[in-house]
Amino acid sequence: MIFGQPKKFNATTASLPAPIGGWNARDSLAEMAATDAVQLTNFFPTPYDVQLRKGYTKYSTGITGQVNTLMTYAGTTSQTLFAAANNSIWDASNSTAVLKQTGFANDKFQFVNFSNIGGNYLVACNGADPTVIYDGTNWIKLATTGTAQTISSITHVGTTATLTTAAPHGLITGNQVIITGTTPADYSGTFIITVTGSTTFTYTMLTTPASNASVVGSYSLGLYVTGVNSNKFINVNLFKNRLYFVEENSMNVWYLPTNSLGGAAQQLNFGGIARNGGYIQAMGTWTLDAGYGVDDFAVFITNMGEVIVYQGTDPSSASTWALKGVWQIGYVFSRRCFFKWAGDLLILTNDGLMPLTAELQSSRLDPRIALTDKIFQAVATAAQLYSNNFGWQIMYYAEPQMLILNIPISGGTQQYVMHTITKSWANFTGINANCFQMYYNNCFFGGNGYVGQFWNGDSDAGSNINAVAQQAYNYFDSRGQLKRFSMARPIIQTDNGIPTILAGMSYDFDASSPVNSLSYNPLLSKVGLWDSAKWDNSIWTAGLVTTKQWQGITGVGYAASLTLNVASQNIELHWDSTDFVMEKGAVL
Repeated sequence: MIFGQPKKFNATTASLPAPIGGWNARDSLAEMAATDAVQLTNFFPTPYDVQLRKGYTKYSTGITGQVNTLMTYAGTTSQTLFAAANNSIWDASNSTAVLKQTGFANDKFQFVNFSNIGGNYLVACNGADPTVIYDGTNWIKLATTGTAQTISSITHVGTTATLTTAAPHGLITGNQVIITGTTPADYSGTFIITVTGSTTFTYTMLTTPASNASVVGSYSLGLYVTGVNSNKFINVNLFKNRLYFVEENSMNVWYLPTNSLGGAAQQLNFGGIARNGGYIQAMGTWTLDAGYGVDDFAVFITNMGEVIVYQGTDPSSASTWALKGVWQIGYVFSRRCFFKWAGDLLILTNDGLMPLTAELQSSRLDPRIALTDKIFQAVATAAQLYSNNFGWQIMYYAEPQMLILNIPISGGTQQYVMHTITKSWANFTGINANCFQMYYNNCFFGGNGYVGQFWNGDSDAGSNINAVAQQAYNYFDSRGQLKRFSMARPIIQTDNGIPTILAGMSYDFDASSPVNSLSYNPLLSKVGLWDSAKWDNSIWTAGLVTTKQWQGITGVGYAASLTLNVASQNIELHWDSTDFVMEKGAVL
């Protein structure tokens, strides 16, 4: 090239797929794959395209306060969805929530479903109140004393009985008692009590007795635990048909007899095993297959990231309970840090979302084993900034093949979301969820004053879904060659309306807004008529409209990146690919 003469440009075209590789928050801007995205917010990458995420609807309303826990009770023939908010528990199974229990110290519960010969139960604890047990009808508070007192009298007003004991009974409202040997027999049975004084409590009978009790009989506690105060239980897990409870801010884990909801709790203390101090954060069940069986392991993890693994059935027997090992992983900052993942156990640490099998083999030496490896920097930053915030949780939603990592940022929440087949990530905003839970194979979340159904509809409760995607910078097969871009054509499929779409180009890793932008509305013609419809713009068959409209752009650079902004409601949108027209200049 002669000095002072303009560079020669040769016109060419190129096509790039939509960023189905997902959000990349790990690699440098100059080294990302062509299918990656610098930013992918409220788009969801699939193996075939990038879709505008689904929205949500308000499934159950009328709740007071922020829902911090969702719990599904698995009955024999049906399920019930409970929401914990404002230190109360609500039945959120229907459109209008029904208040069920009040007076808790907090609404941040951990729970499991448990079955034995007596029925199906939901067991929940929050580290401040007695552990509660739902039996399909009643909420029962686990008593912490096994000593019943002599009955002095039982009187009644209608079906409400008042029982007086000879000495303080030590019970609380919500405890269960079993009364036997009374005359009339109406006073006998199993009841949930309301404490009215140190020596009195009331309960509701099924029938009205003919008189006050002439024979008072005796009572015993229905569900109780001895050896420890259940108010201290912050986490619960089911392993080999035993309930295990983690004691708050301690190295203690307590377990009950097999197939039992109460009884004498036995202590497991890990103070001599965990070498780095701290406390037991949670317990999980790790299996080498997709179910529960003989190859299951009990996993205890400390907040300092020590993983303690046992195998066996009875912790009191050395012949059936054996320590398998202790490993060090990243710090664990959330009680909701475990999630059963097919034949593995996922753990949320400050290193990211780690499959336990691979993590124990690497002991933090290989960060690439993390499911969050591609967004490592984003997860690490969030853990550093928001680890003390409540709301961290892992959830798997099978229908859209989605793994959700809930991130409680300041002033709300966002979700890092992975497609489980491609392992591609995206970032969801606008869904302020403090918790997630599956209910009848659909995914629900806890909002402020409501329970929302996630991934339902094409709007956020009637509001726009605002999305932005920036493709990785691309050299278009000529890294050292200058390009002058003149046209771009995002290939979009939509239905049922016209979204607002803005697109622009950025050049040479400029972090500012795109230098120029293009704006258009996809054409939504009716089914095309032969010899009159526009090619590439009409509906071929009923369903999605494919739009391929060239838009003028102006810009020069060695590498370029397309940004797509969408504001939409009640519209399904798929981004397939983008075509470009450019002129390539001389190599410098």
